[in-house]
Amino acid sequence: MARVRIVTDSSAHFLDPAFVRQYRVEVVPLTIQIGNRVYREGVDLDSDTFFRLLNGTDTLATLLPPAMEDFAALYSRLNRETDQILSLDISRQMSGTWDQARAATKTLLGRCEIAVLDSMTTSVGLAMLVEAAARLAEDGFALDEIVREVRALVPRVYAVFYADSLDYLRHNGLLSEAQSILGTMLNIKPFLTIEEGELIPMEKVRTQVQAVDKLVEFIAEFSVVEQLVILHSAPYPTDDSRLLLDRLAIEFPEQQFPMLAYRPSLATMIGTNGMGVVVFEGLDDEEDL
Repeated sequence: MARVRIVTDSSAHFLDPAFVRQYRVEVVPLTIQIGNRVYREGVDLDSDTFFRLLNGTDTLATLLPPAMEDFAALYSRLNRETDQILSLDISRQMSGTWDQARAATKTLLGRCEIAVLDSMTTSVGLAMLVEAAARLAEDGFALDEIVREVRALVPRVYAVFYADSLDYLRHNGLLSEAQSILGTMLNIKPFLTIEEGELIPMEKVRTQVQAVDKLVEFIAEFSVVEQLVILHSAPYPTDDSRLLLDRLAIEFPEQQFPMLAYRPSLATMIGTNGMGVVVFEGLDDEEDL
């Protein structure tokens, strides 16, 4: 039997971009609308271009899911070599991508078994789950086994973000306009988390230093961290990310934490001047037994 093929969307942010090619992961581009123009993430829009287009402007970007036909065409192509596909996508609370992927499975009913799994996260967290699924597929696990294993990993992925502006939260319906206006007047900056697949305001801070303190406090709550990635809004260290790295070096002197500029799909939710961390929680010795 041919091995399971793994499909994801472009919001998945891999530490090593070569992973996708090495494990033959298929990536369906999400659509980013900026003003009257529409771009495909990872095809004709990367992080550098996105931030260059929006920084210093009042324009807000909107995240749109791929068309059902995009998933259907991909599934049909993959069906030439396998009859088992796992589509692991951005949280259905953040995008309609899951619904489009699910609808596309009906085009191959009876010919191909396609599982569409809600990752309940996005960005690096989604990529962590995709990597686990792809490695299991490479090792010859069946579709139902991979789905079971990945579902068990979903609760171990955590993410928190600090957003400098309330505009994108309001634009995406996460805050009312009245809350946004009041927050802006009071200089309140939201501290966000992904909970049950939904990006929600968790706390409020007033300064970047307070935001960094909250990020460090969040990380320190974990007894075992298998992987941690810092996401920020530039291809180079900013004042905020340097401050976070300095604090982490004191709290966790033996560990190194990779840092990435987050992708346009995440920027449509937290804005163009945010920062956050994604944690893949490890298991302690007792849980491993």
